[in-house]
Amino acid sequence: MIKIPIKILIVDDEKDFVEMFSLRLKKQGEKVSTAYNGKDALKVLETVPIDVVILDIRMPGMDGIDTLKQIKTLHPIVEVILLTGHGSTETAVEGMKLGAFDYLMKPADFKDINVKLENARKRKDEQEERIRQAEARLLLRRSGDF
Repeated sequence: MIKIPIKILIVDDEKDFVEMFSLRLKKQGEKVSTAYNGKDALKVLETVPIDVVILDIRMPGMDGIDTLKQIKTLHPIVEVILLTGHGSTETAVEGMKLGAFDYLMKPADFKDINVKLENARKRKDEQEERIRQAEARLLLRRSGDF
């Protein structure tokens, strides 16, 4: 079976973490982009097609929750997995209420990360398919063939 790579954006202010995590995901065949703050993440999303964002909650400047809000406003179909190393599950739950797919605690087990990434991509694919079907029905109605 051919594995279709997940297009992932990793956003975290810890550069060493981003580099190591990125290398590990690339090694397993994923397409990875990186950003070290919320503003740069939004710039990447404007130019690179992304399926799933792995987003650190605590970052200087624009934090993860503010970045999540912007992502969901500008790119509502992109799935976001929140990442926290500070045990702040309350903030992660708040993020899920704002549209995040799920959250992970640092250090996260790589097996858990892969499961959540795959599930997030599946949800994005399903949502895109529902949108395509709705658009097709709309076109049929407009043309009078429905």
